[in-house]
Amino acid sequence: MREQMRVFGGASLTAVYVLDKRDDSLRLTERAGESGALYGLPPSYPLSGRAPVVDAFRAGRPLWLNAAELAAYNRTIEAIREESPGEELPVGVSLGALPLRTSGRPLGCLVVVDNAGHGFDAERRNFLELYADHVTAWLEAVGEPSTHIIGRTEPRPVLGPALGCLNVGSFTLVLSSGKIDADGHVLDLVDIPWGDFDGRVETLLAHTVPDDLPALMSIVEPGHMASGGRELEFRVRRPTGELRWLRLRCRLLADGGGKPERLLGVVADASNLRPSADEVSMVQRLSVALAGATAVRDVSRAVVAALRDPLGADRVALAGLEADRLVVTVLDPPEADAWPELWRSEWRSEWPDAPVGALPTLKAAVREGRASLWTAGSALEPGLAGVGPGGLAVLPLPAEGRVVGVCLVGWDEPHEFGPEERSLLTATAGLVGQALVRARSFDAEHELATMLQRSLLPRKLPRLPGGVAVARYLPATVGLDVGGDWYDVIPLSENHVALVVGDVQGHSAGAATIMGQMRTAIRAYAVEGHPPDVVVSRANRLLVGMETDLFATCCYVAIDMEEGNAWCVRAGHLPPLLRTPEGGTEELVLEGGPPLGVLAEAEFPMTAVALAPGAVLTLLTDGLVESSSLHLEEGMRRVCDVLSTADPSDAGRMADELLGGANRRDDDVALLLLRYDGIGDRPLRAAWTVWRLPDAVAHARRFTSRTLRTWNVAEQRDAALLIVSELVTNALVHTKGQVRLDLTLAGGRLRVAVSDSSPRTPVKPAIVDWDATGGRGILLVEAVSASYGSVPLSGGKQVWAETPLPPSAP
Repeated sequence: MREQMRVFGGASLTAVYVLDKRDDSLRLTERAGESGALYGLPPSYPLSGRAPVVDAFRAGRPLWLNAAELAAYNRTIEAIREESPGEELPVGVSLGALPLRTSGRPLGCLVVVDNAGHGFDAERRNFLELYADHVTAWLEAVGEPSTHIIGRTEPRPVLGPALGCLNVGSFTLVLSSGKIDADGHVLDLVDIPWGDFDGRVETLLAHTVPDDLPALMSIVEPGHMASGGRELEFRVRRPTGELRWLRLRCRLLADGGGKPERLLGVVADASNLRPSADEVSMVQRLSVALAGATAVRDVSRAVVAALRDPLGADRVALAGLEADRLVVTVLDPPEADAWPELWRSEWRSEWPDAPVGALPTLKAAVREGRASLWTAGSALEPGLAGVGPGGLAVLPLPAEGRVVGVCLVGWDEPHEFGPEERSLLTATAGLVGQALVRARSFDAEHELATMLQRSLLPRKLPRLPGGVAVARYLPATVGLDVGGDWYDVIPLSENHVALVVGDVQGHSAGAATIMGQMRTAIRAYAVEGHPPDVVVSRANRLLVGMETDLFATCCYVAIDMEEGNAWCVRAGHLPPLLRTPEGGTEELVLEGGPPLGVLAEAEFPMTAVALAPGAVLTLLTDGLVESSSLHLEEGMRRVCDVLSTADPSDAGRMADELLGGANRRDDDVALLLLRYDGIGDRPLRAAWTVWRLPDAVAHARRFTSRTLRTWNVAEQRDAALLIVSELVTNALVHTKGQVRLDLTLAGGRLRVAVSDSSPRTPVKPAIVDWDATGGRGILLVEAVSASYGSVPLSGGKQVWAETPLPPSAP
């Protein structure tokens, strides 16, 4: 015997009672099987009385009674007999009363009577409860006085014919074997002749539209469905080529060990419950908007646009589920006073976190994963009732077999939910859930890429003497991979500074790695004191030796901030742009070399450029001036125009104006801008080449003494002469080659620097014995100077010491 016969054929009577609010009674509206009078089922039940139907309706949960348990209601049955003489309750019948409720709102009750007195077993109860869900859906569709459909009102259809069209089939699926026991109604719905069905689930799935197969497979495949119930709608293609919508409700049953064993399900024709053309177009518009949403904020804006105005809603909230917390991504309206007090108390940043702990209804909806629609006057906690006092839709957002968030739609005025609107909200929830997962993934990857990129760039730029440097970096908006653009500002000795902008080929973690290595290498070579062409040449050989397929371009500029002289080197990169003090902007003509990493022995010529006070030097990458819709020449011309008209007094605003048109970017953008102001009080400098003669130290002391007299420096002269003696002596004794003495007076400090060709840094001795003949020089320098140190200088080093001068000294 097929399941359908065991479940419904064995029942002698099935009846539907619907709530009549006019006289607070349950009225019989539909009946199948034997006459209700034969089983003591009257045309109506007053809610003030007592009967199995009324008790189940009040409790809101199914009531199952076998023959013995049904006898406890004899008193009620006797009262019914008085109202309907001649009706007698047969001995040994079983009764099931299943309340029909939607979103907490009672609709009626389904009554099933069976001639067998032993009651309904667990399997039949599961089937009947699933069947009751389908009856509830039909009552929602036809049981209201009117149906509201996006701004229009249609008359209520007749209830009886509507329920008569409810064509429901049932099946049992054995998960371990894939064998399915389906009744004739299921086969009729799928258009499979009875004799052609082989009992395999694959035969039924073959009639399903391919786009709906993944959702069905998540149910029928063993282990993919969690314990409990599921419902979904899917399409099958009929032999005529047309599509038919079916609604499936199922439950998973486990064996004694808790392992999933069988799947019980009922299938009904859902064609009459599908949304109208208006709702379909709304879903299509939402799908288009969500397809282009690449961030959670974009998804939130699309949801608000799709639901609030078209549905006439007063509030829309969207929250993502993270661990056990709901993190709000949008509230519309955004004003705090538009939301309940409970929500305002959680307001800590832009949006509050949804107070899930104080909203058990919301928590239950998220746990069950089923949409809930609450009409005006529903018993809800204040935190939810205040969101939609006239009506509230709680839509869990499903994706990948789990709930990833929730959407709340609330109305202030009384709102009735029609079947089309219910379908629209359900379809919206599925679309938004998938889009939210994609957007989260995009946001996470983009945040990771941006964090990696920014961690490889300078956190802040140094303050420069005689100028102001600002930088801007913007990641690409197309794609998620990290880029290879970089910039750097490198302070050098004696008021020199180096500017560099570069771009590694491609967008990937490998490009970011090469970018970090190139930036570090160029900074190291520059700090060593090498000239610009040597710095770039060494970086090129380093990249060639890495044996990578990637190459890099860069533009390196070393600037003397005292004199305004700049030396530029270009390696396959865009030339710098120079804005003169008068406002004209030009593209500097530089003889360049190939990109880094192409030829090991490539040459990179230097070009000298003079900077006048008030000039602005701009280094940039091609992401600012070139894209799929912008030619390079046109982009450079636009940047030059913006530079010419911008106000150079605010370098930061000038950089922002240059980036003003870079909203949607195919590539990263790196911009480095230097406004050269010039140094007002230039330092006094003097230099002496120390020859390796027996009296070389005496010559150095005499040169220092003459220079200090020329500068009118009398204070600290003895300390300066002692420092010169010790540093020159160390250089002559411990190094070979040329030795140079430099004196600098700037900012009330006298700097003594001795350069030699040895890269070894002098080491201060830890202990100096009385018998030691050396090691005291560095200790003396440290004692008489305010600071001292050693810096690399083009293969050698420079040891320096500074002493402050009193305010009276010139």
